[in-house]
Amino acid sequence: MTWRGSTTPQDRLFACLVYLLPLLDGLRFAAPFFQQFPALLPILIPFQPLMALYNFPFAAFIIFILLFMLVVRNDNISHFVRFNTLQAILLGIVLSLCSLVMGFILQPALQGGLILETLFNVIFLGTVAAVVYAVVQSALGRYAEIPTISDAVYMQVR
Repeated sequence: MTWRGSTTPQDRLFACLVYLLPLLDGLRFAAPFFQQFPALLPILIPFQPLMALYNFPFAAFIIFILLFMLVVRNDNISHFVRFNTLQAILLGIVLSLCSLVMGFILQPALQGGLILETLFNVIFLGTVAAVVYAVVQSALGRYAEIPTISDAVYMQVR
């Protein structure tokens, strides 16, 4: 087991890659943003193949189970990678809960409009900010401290 403070370049790379999952989850809230700023649509081009794979039925659930069982619960993998993997998983779970709340409660009640678009933009931009922060911290070999989520990760990853 790698000591908690040391990271290899491979650990940093894998820790950065797992944050693609919450980013792909956050893209489901991106429609109003890209309607308001269509010039930014080319940013999504590199993510098209990943979004196609990720949108298969149960793909997100299968990836979640595989990452949780093969990475997070594997003590032979460094703490740094396990921490970042679980943090990315928890960010995805939070986004899934936001999607449920938006789809079943707020969207029928608000029936579109400015408030709903603003909420979608806040969730999308918040996700992008959290992912960029976590990727930069991971690339530098530091633990990304996201309030509440990091605390939950520290309780689970020994």
